[in-house]
Formats: sequence, structure tokens, C-alpha cells
Amino acid sequence: MSEGYDPAMFATLEAVEDRHFWFCARRRVVGAVLRQLTSRLGRGYRVLEMGCGNGGMLKLLEDCSPGGKVVGMDLYAEGLQHARGRSAAKLVQGDVRRAPFREAFEVVGMFDVLEHVQDDAEILGDVRRMLARRGALLITVPAHQELWSYFDVAACHARRYSMDELEVKLERAGLEVEYLTQFMGAIYPLVWLGRKVKQAMGAGGDVIRRTQNELRITPGVNWLLGRALAGEAELVRNRRRLTLGTSILALARRKD
Repeated sequence: MSEGYDPAMFATLEAVEDRHFWFCARRRVVGAVLRQLTSRLGRGYRVLEMGCGNGGMLKLLEDCSPGGKVVGMDLYAEGLQHARGRSAAKLVQGDVRRAPFREAFEVVGMFDVLEHVQDDAEILGDVRRMLARRGALLITVPAHQELWSYFDVAACHARRYSMDELEVKLERAGLEVEYLTQFMGAIYPLVWLGRKVKQAMGAGGDVIRRTQNELRITPGVNWLLGRALAGEAELVRNRRRLTLGTSILALARRKD
């Protein structure tokens, strides 16, 4: 579904995302909202993860959707090959612009996908048409353009978002924003400082290799950062609006 992604990253992510503090924290935060959404739906509802990649979030969607049908869709066959071993969800190779679904979805998830797309406003309009009446879009994106770095280049990002930008684009697509917050707040100072230091040093080299090094798990550090982020899920569950973070989460509904 994305216009910019290196399929070689699928294997790198699969090796770390079950244990890496960042992915674990994202699952907790997304799960806190997702469980609230699905608990209010009758049996047989449909949940789609758009841009599911190698299935790192699909198991969470299944666990949070009892009585529902979960589907994962991605543009890349390489990611779906990994996902088949991680989830029992139905997997579909496809593009949102030509989505192969006849029925609408009560919930659509897009987790760090929209930032890959050049025309994100058009894609949000396509997503809106896939939603059932008052259906929900749950989305995460990277925050703050000032944090832009080689990591974004390696990940083939088109942009990082501000809260206002994401809210405006969702509303212009015909979606009503119900909840919007930053998260990953505890690591913001570390990420900001790390980006500034590396910019000042003029660090070069292969961006893929540098990104892989950054994703490498150092057990003690990984545990400490995981603990630092552990409380965010409860705040998000209570719909608190966090004022600092390296990521943004939004919950929006189709207006009509």
C-alpha cells in the first residue's frame, strides 16, 4: 500500500519487534484503544489492518477482536510471507486505491503506514470509503518534522506529522476526530538529542545499516526504556491527551 518501502526491512523488523521496547509500547497503546472499540460491537464485525507488513500487529488485532473477523492487507508479498507464520488472520495482497473488498469494515487500523504515502490526503479519502457508517480509523504516525533523520530516509518516509496537520487531513477526508494524542513521550529527549548529535557530527554511511544498528536490542537499555513507557497505555485508555512524544495516535470516525 505504501509508495515507498524497502522490502528488505521486513526481515529486520521480524527479528526484533516482538521484544523491542518501541514496538511493545506501541502495541500496548494501540491495544488500549482497540479493546474499547471492539467491546461495543456485536459479533461478526470486520477489522482491517491496512499495510500490515509482516504481521507484527495482526496478533494484537486478533486478541483485541473476539467475535470479529480480522483481515490484513499489504502491497508487498514479502511482508505477507512473514505474516502467514504469525497470525491466523486472512491476508490479502492489495492496494487501498483498488481495495478488493465488497463489505465495509467497522474498524480499520493503519500503524505507521500513512507517512510512507506521498498523497496522504487521497489515501485517507480511500480509507473513509472502506469504513462502515460511523466506522473507526485507528492510526499511528511519527511525530515532529524536527526529528527527521537517516532513520526516516531508510524507512522511506515522506514526512513526520504535527498534531494539527494530522487532524486537519483526517477532517478534510470526511472523518471526525474523536481522540488525538502524542505518545512515546519518555524517549523524546533521547531521540531529539541523538538526532542533533548525529547531525552535528555529520554521520554518514549506509542508512540501512545504521538503522539496523539502531534497532538492535541491548537487553538492559531495552528493559529500562520499556519501563519508562509502560504507563502510557493507561493514560491513553483514559483518553488523556499527552503533550509530548515521538509518535501520534488518532481515532477518527466516518461522519456519515
